[in-house]
Amino acid sequence: MTIRIGNAPCSWGVEFADDPRNPHWRDVLRDCAAAGYGGIELGPVGYMPEDPAMLRDALDEHALDLIGGVVFRPFHDPAAWDDVMDGAVRTCRALQAHGAEHLVIIDSISPRRAPTAGRAAEAEQMDAAEWQAFRDRIMTVARMAADDYGLTPELHPHAGGFLDFETEVERILLETDPAQLKLCLDTGHCTYAGFDPLAFMQRHIDRLTYVHFKTTDPVVKADVIAKRTGFYDACGQGIFCNLSDGEVDFKAVRALLLDAGYAGWCTVEQDCDPTLDVSPVADARANRDYLAGIGFDEGIVT
Repeated sequence: MTIRIGNAPCSWGVEFADDPRNPHWRDVLRDCAAAGYGGIELGPVGYMPEDPAMLRDALDEHALDLIGGVVFRPFHDPAAWDDVMDGAVRTCRALQAHGAEHLVIIDSISPRRAPTAGRAAEAEQMDAAEWQAFRDRIMTVARMAADDYGLTPELHPHAGGFLDFETEVERILLETDPAQLKLCLDTGHCTYAGFDPLAFMQRHIDRLTYVHFKTTDPVVKADVIAKRTGFYDACGQGIFCNLSDGEVDFKAVRALLLDAGYAGWCTVEQDCDPTLDVSPVADARANRDYLAGIGFDEGIVT
């Protein structure tokens, strides 16, 4: 069994393709490889070149595999369907061109839910018809990714969206076909939302095909939840800290994955604000060293 460790452009502050604050994509590839990772995610489609030859040459230069990509679009908004499908189709095409596997589906942050990130009891809920249409949009993209592009579609809970809290994620997993929609669990979004990623992974291990490694600083988390701080401002305040310093027990995560026979990628994500005085490459290296130190060497074989 082999587990490989990757990273993602969001660890360099890249959340949106057209953000002028983004570092150059070539610098992110260089830094990712230099920090000891064997693979990287695509990031928001349009950030890295959509010309397969150009991106392939750059990946090869740094001996990086393309792991997968994220469709982080407003699935909750029926008026934004064209935008959702644009992101989904372009991401699927890019992943297929490079032999990547993982199409990660995330409902993006909603103005209706952002103020209650981390506050499940106060969060606004969809009515029955809205929920059904929301679920159907997710499944439309999931089926397209699998049937048309040969990808593995995976649901990813995310703070500030309508798939944030444990009951919501449990509900959509119950209402969808495990053969058509898998699970990408982000350990840090679980702790942000107030539930235990280890217990959740254990319950849904048969559906888990991809993992994002992230953790939260409990002091910062308590403060931003109390103050109803927005998600991106919370990132700027350091809610997502180095893996060695947060709430998630990655030694226990490793044991759970090994016991379950998990094989594939685990990708580090440490969302940060690119305008702040931070060193993404230093954090990426520290996270890689920490994971290696607890047994996540590149290519764990048991």
